[in-house]
Amino acid sequence: MARERRRREKLTFLPGIADIRIGADEATTRIVVEALAAAFNTTAPSGADSGYTYLRLDAGCTDPDD
Repeated sequence: MARERRRREKLTFLPGIADIRIGADEATTRIVVEALAAAFNTTAPSGADSGYTYLRLDAGCTDPDD
């Protein structure tokens, strides 16, 4: 029998900030993190018990120009 999904709070996001989750082997994750860091300001990646790597990326101002 499938267990019932837990209720989740609605996620909120900051303009211009992306929450990134990477699911890959260690070498591929390193390449992806390096590529993102070369083009954007990012937080340090952190691993989780789930095997995913998480980081935040600052894409800059996303407000429309007036």
